[in-house]
Amino acid sequence: MSTFGIVLFLLIGGMAFWMLLFLLGFILPYWLTLGLFEQLRPKRIFEEKEEK
Repeated sequence: MSTFGIVLFLLIGGMAFWMLLFLLGFILPYWLTLGLFEQLRPKRIFEEKEEK
């Protein structure tokens, strides 16, 4: 029974490790890039309407 607990602990810990690695390697740069492009885009207070 003790071996099952150790294996379960290592399995959950391994899954958490790979999830954190994925978040730091892909999601975080993606989120920062989107935030950077949002800051660089000029903001318009009033939308310009096309006049004919």
